[in-house]
Amino acid sequence: MSTSHNRATGMQVALIALFTTALVTAQLTATKILGFSIPFSLPITGDTLILPGASLAYALTFLASDCYAELYGRRAAHVLVNIGFAMNLVLLGLVWGTIAAPAATSSVDPAAFATVLGASTNVVLGSLLAYVVSQNWDVFVFHRLREYTEGRALWLRNVGSTATSQALDTVIFVSVAFYLAPELLGLGSALPVSVLLALGVGQYLLKLLIAVLDTPLVYAIVGYARSRTDARPTASAD
Repeated sequence: MSTSHNRATGMQVALIALFTTALVTAQLTATKILGFSIPFSLPITGDTLILPGASLAYALTFLASDCYAELYGRRAAHVLVNIGFAMNLVLLGLVWGTIAAPAATSSVDPAAFATVLGASTNVVLGSLLAYVVSQNWDVFVFHRLREYTEGRALWLRNVGSTATSQALDTVIFVSVAFYLAPELLGLGSALPVSVLLALGVGQYLLKLLIAVLDTPLVYAIVGYARSRTDARPTASAD
């Protein structure tokens, strides 16, 4: 096995590991609502950005998938997204199985354990649906922009694909998790529209900021991979 092949495999494994780690972390942290104070006031959010805890980790999945799509092609990126979805289901099964298992007397409080790790049904539905739609859209837009620019302007496809896919992710997650699922499935009261808007805008602004700031990192990862290997998507990979 050649050295260049080993390096290419190493880069692929690293990106897959980053994507999967960020994805499962996002699933585990989705129930905490974060509040970030900002030095100015916005029309909908005011001077505090409110967003799900998953937003920070989830933003990294788009960094990883964009790098992966650029280096290994659209087909490989779709495989990554679909495997990530399956691993999400594995995570949920393992967590719920552990919650359902009997606890020893020396265990942490089972109720507290379930509260922290057991995402509610509405959050699970919202996150899974948002993931499937937004991640596949991200890969699609990324490669459309790549074709349109003939492989130039990596910054455009990184920011453009992430900006549109994060908008889809935010709208789907917030509306399903905190409005549609509670109303349709009787899981509690839906959040007021004003709170939904603040939650959605805060989440999207942070994700968009991360997408802009991580562009130099995307260039660094892709540039490093290509300087060390021949990791370029082929026509068949697209």
